[in-house]
Amino acid sequence: MHKIIFFTVIMFGFAVQSYAMDWQRLHDQADHLSLEDAQEKALENPQSAQEQYVLGLVCLNLHQDQQADAIFNKLLMDNPDLKEAKWGKAEVLRRRHDSFLAENLLNEVIKLDPQFSPALISLAYIKYFQMNYKASVKLALKVIEQGRNGSDLSNYVRAYAMYAGAKGMLAHYGGLFSKGIDGLAVKPNLEKALKLQPKSAAVLFGLGSFYLLAPAIAGGDKAKAEVFLNQAIEADPLFADAYVRLGQLAKINGNQQECDFFLQKALEIDPGNELAQDIISRRCKFICVNSLN
Repeated sequence: MHKIIFFTVIMFGFAVQSYAMDWQRLHDQADHLSLEDAQEKALENPQSAQEQYVLGLVCLNLHQDQQADAIFNKLLMDNPDLKEAKWGKAEVLRRRHDSFLAENLLNEVIKLDPQFSPALISLAYIKYFQMNYKASVKLALKVIEQGRNGSDLSNYVRAYAMYAGAKGMLAHYGGLFSKGIDGLAVKPNLEKALKLQPKSAAVLFGLGSFYLLAPAIAGGDKAKAEVFLNQAIEADPLFADAYVRLGQLAKINGNQQECDFFLQKALEIDPGNELAQDIISRRCKFICVNSLN
């Protein structure tokens, strides 16, 4: 039924009227809309680029990336320079692990609007998985420095989570100085993000990863890790990365069967998941259990 409604929205979406979008408001709005409500609004206003864009955002939130892609493609057909739709297309490409095309599009968006936080955060994710943690930190910091009024809430919160995660990786690969400076930035920034958005799957995942991967002397706590990772999955059942970390926790606890189950679950959701592939290949670029101190 949802697909029928979706394609009806696309069919009647020709000649979309496009003008400057209040993208911060639209992102915040999408975070509180059900798919049914977003589809209804898009059907009621088929010529509104704003309503179509919000529907695309809701689809992204629900991991319905194919549907989101169709919406953003339609918006780009009507207005090839619409930065919001370019970002949406790039975000779909990023989720498909097509980093090259996604990065090119994101750079176009950032050239159009250097303060467009969704593009800065999407690019920060790409840089993270390219192991360019300094670039990831820099991009996340740009969003943080814009303040809450310069971004939608979710991307502002993701900026703190990404900043913390990239700092953690710098600490992991750095020397004693980096472990002291970068490592100490991880938990406080995640806690700031948690206060802003307590049910953010990205933040709950970040805290779970911190407690899982940090040594006990630096605050590591496997019991807390399990709590936060399960909360991340409760907030977003399709958050593949959280299943990977739960798999690592199961391995630490000596349960290889459960570890394999969680890894398989992650790959069912996202066959190209970087964390799962990293563990399976034993490259361990993003910290495997056997590389923990």
